Amino acid sequence: MGVSLRRFHLFFAAGYVVVLGLLPIQAMAQSNHDVVELAQNTGVIGEVKVTGTQRIEPDTVKSYLLLKAGDPFDASKVDGSLKSLFSTGLFADVTLRRQGDALVVNVVENPVINRIAFEGNDKVETANLESEVSLRPRVIYTRTKVQSDVKRILAIYRSSGRFATTVEPKVIQLPQNRIDLVFEINEGDLTEIKSIRFVGNREFNDSRLRGVIRTRKTAWWRFLSSDDKYDPDRLTYDRELLRRFYLSGGFADFRVASAVAELTPDRKDFFLTFAVEEGNRYQFGKIDIEARLRDLKKEKVAEIVELKPGEWYDIEAVNNAIGALTDRVGELGYAFVDVRPRINRNREKKIIDVVFEINEGPRVFVERIDVVGNVRTQDKVIRREFRLLEGDAFNSAKLRRSQQRIRNLGFFETVQVKQLPGSSPDKTVLNVAVEEKSTGQLSFGAGFSTTNGILGDIGISEKNFLGKGQQISLNLTIAALKSEIDLSFTEPYFLGREVRAGFDLFRVSQDLKDVSSFSSDVTGFGLRGGYRITEDLRQDWSYTFKFSKVSSVSSDASTLIQSAVGTTTTSQIGHTILYDKRNSAINPTTGYVARLSTTLAGLGGSVRFIKNQIRASQYFPIADQWVLNIGGSAGYIAGLGKDIAVLDRFFIGGDNLRGFASRGVGPRDSLTQDALGGEWMYTGLLQLTFPLGLPDEFGVRGRTFSDFGSSGKLTPTASFVDDEGSLRMSAGFGVTWQSPFGPVGIDAAVPLVKEAFDLTESVRFNFGTRF
Repeated sequence: MGVSLRRFHLFFAAGYVVVLGLLPIQAMAQSNHDVVELAQNTGVIGEVKVTGTQRIEPDTVKSYLLLKAGDPFDASKVDGSLKSLFSTGLFADVTLRRQGDALVVNVVENPVINRIAFEGNDKVETANLESEVSLRPRVIYTRTKVQSDVKRILAIYRSSGRFATTVEPKVIQLPQNRIDLVFEINEGDLTEIKSIRFVGNREFNDSRLRGVIRTRKTAWWRFLSSDDKYDPDRLTYDRELLRRFYLSGGFADFRVASAVAELTPDRKDFFLTFAVEEGNRYQFGKIDIEARLRDLKKEKVAEIVELKPGEWYDIEAVNNAIGALTDRVGELGYAFVDVRPRINRNREKKIIDVVFEINEGPRVFVERIDVVGNVRTQDKVIRREFRLLEGDAFNSAKLRRSQQRIRNLGFFETVQVKQLPGSSPDKTVLNVAVEEKSTGQLSFGAGFSTTNGILGDIGISEKNFLGKGQQISLNLTIAALKSEIDLSFTEPYFLGREVRAGFDLFRVSQDLKDVSSFSSDVTGFGLRGGYRITEDLRQDWSYTFKFSKVSSVSSDASTLIQSAVGTTTTSQIGHTILYDKRNSAINPTTGYVARLSTTLAGLGGSVRFIKNQIRASQYFPIADQWVLNIGGSAGYIAGLGKDIAVLDRFFIGGDNLRGFASRGVGPRDSLTQDALGGEWMYTGLLQLTFPLGLPDEFGVRGRTFSDFGSSGKLTPTASFVDDEGSLRMSAGFGVTWQSPFGPVGIDAAVPLVKEAFDLTESVRFNFGTRF
C-alpha cells in the first residue's frame, strides 16, 4: 500500500476564502510520518513515474525533483522536491508516494484562465483595471498572483479616495481544467478627510499651516480637485512642504515628529494629525566666504551672496547663494568647484553664521546623458535644457538647475535626474527619467469686467506641438465692449539656439462710444524673438504691421475724433528688456521686476512715432502673508513729422488707476467729454496685501492701496480741450478670492485728488474663469 505526502492550501483575499484541493485529513496528519517512512525504507529508486499531467510534459516535472532513478530514498530530498514543485506555481496539489521500488509523483495542475471579468466597478473603467492586474486569459492561474492583483485593485481605489472598497476574487470551474476568474468589487463611498490638525505649533496657527500643505479638508466646492482625498504619497509631500516652509522662515531646528492618518472604523473618514517641533527661530549672523582655490580671492565673488546679517535664516536663500557662487567661480575659469555652506548655530543668541567654503571639486566629467520615458517629446527638447553637455566638467549646481529647467517646460508629470557611474572613475553618466503628461488644452471661459462688460472666450492650445516643444494657440474672446481673435505660434529654440521666436495674427474690435464716441477695429500680424542675457535678464524684439480703423463716430463727437475717421497702417519695431528678480511670477512676495520698452513706427505705413515705456515693481515681505508692493510706470510718445493717432495715445484709469473710470483721466474734449488720450503718462502704486483671518484654503486675501498718476499732451492743446496734467490720487481697499471657478476681485476706491472733468468709478469688479 502506497504512502502519500500532501499539502493543504487556503487562499485568503479581502475577506473571501477560496479552498483549492481539499485533501483527506488523515493524509495531512500523516504527512510527517510518511516522509520518515519513505526515508526509513531501504532500497534505491528504480524509476520515477509522473501521473496527472495534462499540459505539462512529465520530463518537466522530473526536472524539478531532487531525486532521480538510482538515488536512495532520502527524507530531506523528498521534502525538497515537494517544495520545489509547489514553488513553480504550476500545480494546485502534489503527491509523492512509493510504489515498490518506484517513486510516483502525482500532480494536479493549476487551471488555465479562460476569461477575467470585473463586476461592480462603476467609478473605475474596466480597461484601467485590466491594465493593472498581472493575470491574463490563457495564463496559468496561481493563488499568489490573484492575491497580488487584489492588492493592485485596492490600491487603484485608494488612490482615488475609496478606502472602503472590498474585492472578492471568485473562480468558476470550466471543462478541460479551465476557469473564469471574476473580481467582485464593492466600491463603497468616498473616504473624506474630516479634519487636519497640528500639534506643537506655536508660531503659526492651524489655519496657516493648512494653507502650506497640499492636502485639504473635504468640502463641497472641491469637486474639481483631488486634494481632499487621502493619499499616502501626498502626506509625505506635505511633510516636506512643512519642512521647507519653516526652514525658509528661520526655524532651523524644525522637524515633523509624525504625520498620522486615522481611519474611522466605518472607513468613511480620515483624521490627519501632524505633530511638529518648531524649535527656535534664527537670524543670519556672520556671512563669510573661504576661497580655497588657487589665486581665487573672495572679494571677486563676495558681491554675489545677497544674504544679510539680521535677516531671518532662509535655507532657500542659502541654496540660491551656493548656485550663484558656483556659477561665478565657473565664469572665472575654475572648472571643478564644490561650494559647501558651513553652518555654525548659536542657540543662545539664536543666530546662524554661514561660511561658504569654495573647494576644488572632484575631477569628474560627464560621459553621457541618457533620456528615458519620453514617448512623444523629442530627445533634443529635453537635452537643450541641460546646463551641462557631454564632455563638460560635472557641476552639481548646474545639474540641479537643469532638472528645474526641464520641470519648468510643463511637459512632464515627473522628472528625475540620477548620477550613475561611468566607464571610469573620473566619468559619470546622467540618466534623465521623465513621465509625460497631456500638454493640449481646450478651454471655455466666461466672466465679467468693469472695462469690457460680460465676456466669454474659447481657446485651444498645445504647449508641445509635435513633440518639438513648440507652442501654438488660437483664442477667441467675445465681450460686450471688446472682441478679439488671436492665433499665436512660438518656437522656443529658433535655428537650434536659445532664441524664442514666433508670430501672431490678430483682430481686435472695441466699442468706445461711451468714453470717446467711436469704435475701432485693429487687424494685423506680428513677428517676435527674444533671448536671455542672464538667468534674470531677458531681451525681446518684435515687428508688427497692422491696419487700424476708426468708425461709427457720433455726429456730435469731438472734432479731433471726427478727424481720425478712416484707416491707418502701422509698421513698427519694438524692443523690450526685462529684469526679473521676483521669487514668483504669479504670487510674488519678495524681489523686484523692471521692464523697459521702446516702439518705433514709420518703417512704411502711414503712422510715424516713437514710444517709450518703463514699468517697475518691488515686493517687501512685512510679516507672514503680509506683502508690501511699491510700483510705477511712465511713458511718452512723440510723433515723427505727423500727429499721433488717437489709438496710439496713452489712456489711464480703471485697472492702472483705481477710483477713476477706464480712460477717465487725461486730455478730454470739454464740450463732448470724449477722452482724447495723452502723449505722456505716469502711474504709481502703494499696496499692502494681507490675510483676512479666514482659513488659507478659502484663498481669500485683502488689500489696501493708494494709486496716483496723470496723463497729458506734450504739444500745445486746443482751447476746447481740458488738459491740466495735474496729479490724481485715490485710496481704497479690495478683496481677491481664488474661487473654484476662477479669480474674483473687487476694489473700492475713492479719488482724493482729481479734476472736475475726470470720470470716476467707486467700485471695480473682475471675474473670469476657464474650464
